[in-house]
Amino acid sequence: MKPDLRNPIPFDSYKGNFIQHSANFDKNRLRGEISPSLLVLNHLSYIDLSMNNFLDMQFPEFLGSLKSLRYLDISWSQFFSSRMQHLNLSNNALVGPIPDTLGRLISLTVLDLSFNDFDNSMLYCLSNLSSLVHMDISSNNFNSLILDALGRSTTLTFLDLSDNNFHNSMLLYSLCNLTSLVHLDLGFNSLNGSIPYCFGKLHSISVLKLDYNSFQGPIPSEIGNMTQLTELHFTRNKFKGEIPNSMWWNLCNLCVLDLSCNKLSGHLPNHLGEFKNLEYLDISNNSFYGLLPSSIGRLSYLRVLNTRNNQLNGSIPNSLGQLSKLEKLDLSNNSFVGMVFELHFAKLKRLNELNLSLNSLLVLNVSSQCIPPFQLSSILMASINVGPQFPLWLKTKKNVRDLVMSNASISDTIPYWFHNIFSGVRHLDLSNNQISGKVPIFQECKYCDYIENQRKLILSSNKFNGPITSRPSDAMILDLSHNFILGPIHMSDDNKKLGFKILALSNNHFTSGIPMSLCKATNITMIDFSKNQLSGRIPQCLGHLDNLAVLDLSNNNLCGHIPSSVGSLRFLISLHLHKNRFHGKLPLSLQDLTFLYALDLGGNAFIDIIPPWIGYKLTHLSFLNLQSNNFYGDIPSQLCRLQNLQLLNLAQNNITGNIPHFRNFIAMAALDPKYMFDPRKHKSINKHYQENMLDSMKGRELEYTKTLKFLISIDLSNNGNVGEIPEELMDLFGLLNLNLSGNHLKGRIPNNIGNLTHLESLDLSRNKLFGPIPPSLSSLSYLNHLNMSFNNLSGRIPMGNQLQTLDDPSIYIGNNGLCGAPLNSCLNDKSSDGDHKHVDESKAADETDFLWFYTGIGPGFSVGFLGVCGTLNFKKSWRYAYFQFIENNYNWISISIAIKFAQPRRKFNKDKFGG
Repeated sequence: MKPDLRNPIPFDSYKGNFIQHSANFDKNRLRGEISPSLLVLNHLSYIDLSMNNFLDMQFPEFLGSLKSLRYLDISWSQFFSSRMQHLNLSNNALVGPIPDTLGRLISLTVLDLSFNDFDNSMLYCLSNLSSLVHMDISSNNFNSLILDALGRSTTLTFLDLSDNNFHNSMLLYSLCNLTSLVHLDLGFNSLNGSIPYCFGKLHSISVLKLDYNSFQGPIPSEIGNMTQLTELHFTRNKFKGEIPNSMWWNLCNLCVLDLSCNKLSGHLPNHLGEFKNLEYLDISNNSFYGLLPSSIGRLSYLRVLNTRNNQLNGSIPNSLGQLSKLEKLDLSNNSFVGMVFELHFAKLKRLNELNLSLNSLLVLNVSSQCIPPFQLSSILMASINVGPQFPLWLKTKKNVRDLVMSNASISDTIPYWFHNIFSGVRHLDLSNNQISGKVPIFQECKYCDYIENQRKLILSSNKFNGPITSRPSDAMILDLSHNFILGPIHMSDDNKKLGFKILALSNNHFTSGIPMSLCKATNITMIDFSKNQLSGRIPQCLGHLDNLAVLDLSNNNLCGHIPSSVGSLRFLISLHLHKNRFHGKLPLSLQDLTFLYALDLGGNAFIDIIPPWIGYKLTHLSFLNLQSNNFYGDIPSQLCRLQNLQLLNLAQNNITGNIPHFRNFIAMAALDPKYMFDPRKHKSINKHYQENMLDSMKGRELEYTKTLKFLISIDLSNNGNVGEIPEELMDLFGLLNLNLSGNHLKGRIPNNIGNLTHLESLDLSRNKLFGPIPPSLSSLSYLNHLNMSFNNLSGRIPMGNQLQTLDDPSIYIGNNGLCGAPLNSCLNDKSSDGDHKHVDESKAADETDFLWFYTGIGPGFSVGFLGVCGTLNFKKSWRYAYFQFIENNYNWISISIAIKFAQPRRKFNKDKFGG
């Protein structure tokens, strides 16, 4: 008797990743309790209750009384046998302990409890199940303690322990007694350590799965004793070293060899072609090197060959073209060189996926007359040499789902046939070429999964021009950045939601405003419209885009206030409004953007104080740029709370007051990666958006993108700051740039400025600083830009190390008290101690000069006066001429003065009496 109450609706699953293929699946799941009335069926040997929903129900204890039961299956197992009888409760979310009564089923040959929530309580009943042949307890909460009990079930031939909570690999030694095992699956656990060497005693084993664990060390050579192995799965562990020779020579029956995602190295054996039954070979994500053996062409059953992410080199062997059953070929991200000819594709009639990407010295050289024998669904050729023209053989591929030829040296106009063949693809990437012409007209995606929109259209960094004539609203990613596209941004006009998650249109010539229809893209995470010619205001409805993480509208002509609704974008991490025409105050709602790490509002006309809430609300900020606005008032001390801050740019505003004591800038001081910006934390957007910031450094404005994570800078220049330079600034050891120029700072330069050992650019010009330049400045070995001009500095300019290369006199001009290279030489060229003495001696010398000057005035005047008077007394003609000269000049001066005083009186009389 075999009652089959299994859910009739089909499904697919892989290690707990459940995918529904029908809306009717859930409707057809049985619910409630499993009734004890089943006990009346005394001879029941098979029950199938799988794919139902007995949620949170305890394991039915009465099942232990069904003594005729031989097949107990509550899993998703595909194992069936006419001699075995079946009870299937799989995928029912049964929980709690398994009752001891299960141990009464001494005739049970198949036990399948998978995909439930059972724990270790079945430990005590297993010893009685002496007839078990097939056991599947995968996808539960069993831990390593159960392994010891399983070691006594010596009749087992099939054992699936995958996706549980096993950790300690030492307890695996108990499984070495199961010498009848044919199938052993320990995948998707957290097992660590090395593989027990005694596994080599499992001579009958055909399938061994240890994938998705944390095994480490070398693969033991005893694995080579498993000569009956047909499937070996070691993917995603931490194995390292070379493959044991015993594996390469003894496991000739292998059909599946999966060694991917480890740390394995070494050459592939030349006799690889002797694995006659091999159908699946995956060594991807390792460190294998050397040549791909030409003998691989003898693997006549091979369906999948994957060598991605290794260090294989040399040319690709022509013998690959003989693999007539090959369906997937992935040789990407290696160091292959040379040409790929027609011979490489000669007999690949079944090839469906081809990936040659990231082999920069590989050249595709297929004749324009050649038509390869396959109909590919996936063509991936990024970063190899495909161009300069589009390959004509693409014209014959009618069912392509994915076409990636980015950075492929194509400098062609997009062909006329391209629109018809590739306008409905799921993934199109032609970025980083020199392709010209109109943007293709995209039709509805033909190959996208209806459950989730997967369409990616990436045409960035080309020469596409003209307007966008189609609106691919079903795309998850649309990247048209860095082209010459013009006109307004068009979106769908109907009420259907837009599918965009990433919309990148930067560096084009888009005009008009931001379309209101963009607000229908409710799943969007990134909007990048930077470096266009957009105008108008930010639509208020953008605040409804709850998933938005990046909003970059910089370098446009947008205007108005920032709408308060922007503060509703609670997951926003990067906001760029740089170089627009925004004005007014910052909305208070921005304080709700608590995940922001980049806030760039520079180059606008905001008039406001710097809000203190930036410091105590936006605590994740790494980059703050308010440059070139009209912010006024003091710098709020609350900014000191920003532990992650790497860039503070408040330059060119109307800020006054003292510079705060920036004590808490840990990212600037400690260089601790914990506090510093890490773009890897945001992988979902980094591929299509690169965080960027403008900063004035080394005397010019620079844009930082790839090197942004290393930028540590403070720029307070061209404001009205007063007071002294805070000593605490000298504790920010990681600073690369410090610019305090164009303020009203006074006092001395801190003596410990040499603490800023990473400093590359220092600008203290146009202030009121006085005193000597500290000698510690000469210890800044990375300094390559310095400006101390127009202060009141005095004394000797320090010498030595990097300062010797900064020999432009203009960096010190406007400091009349400075001397030394590269200015004028000092009178006394001694050490810094002597500099003070030099100043005192100069002062004493000046005082002596003045003393001699005053001493000489008296005698000089006496001699001169007596000389003139004596001459006039003895020379009569000179005496008459002299007094005549005095009289004439006296008369001329008197008349001139009289006329001068008479003019205002005449003017007054004329004005008053009319002439």
